[in-house]
Amino acid sequence: MLRTSRLKRELQMLSTEPPPGITCWQTEEQIDDLRAQIVGGEGTPYEGGVFSLEIKIPERYPFQPPKMRFLTPIYHPNIDNSGRICHDALKLPPKGAWKPSLNISTVLTSIQLLMAEPNPDDPLMADISSEFKYNKHLFFEKAKKWTQEHAVQKNTGAVEVNKENVPNQKVSSRKRQELTGQQETEDPAKKRCA
Repeated sequence: MLRTSRLKRELQMLSTEPPPGITCWQTEEQIDDLRAQIVGGEGTPYEGGVFSLEIKIPERYPFQPPKMRFLTPIYHPNIDNSGRICHDALKLPPKGAWKPSLNISTVLTSIQLLMAEPNPDDPLMADISSEFKYNKHLFFEKAKKWTQEHAVQKNTGAVEVNKENVPNQKVSSRKRQELTGQQETEDPAKKRCA
């Protein structure tokens, strides 16, 4: 019951005092299945984009971290084609930094920060990380293009989920190669961060 009462409190806080640029809600009446949206930060290649995430709450929450992944495709060194996120706050020690005092709001805020400041030294996508380190202009160009294609609302006005971003949508290897101009390679970093 700790999980349920804790989640109710967290969802209440997220609805009354959401962090800037972040919204989070439960899907239907399932308290362990949440959705969130992060608005891309100003001055980043994700500016103007609305990125949807899926959040699964494990039975042992808050003693285990929530499982989060992007549903909206995003061009980022620490987020793979399946939307998996390489971030310490999503892993238990000793490899990670999750602790029960953290909550969904703080983790979403740290993911928002990761979007603004990628960590190229702990990548899930080695090719994108290398691009970020050695050809930042090209990285920004491609990340902006992905944001325009996948996360920007086609109409002006209220922010709403892009209809193309259905759950479990993945960018195919072919589409990724087309957008990046790079071959898909097996990345040893995926094993470290999976």
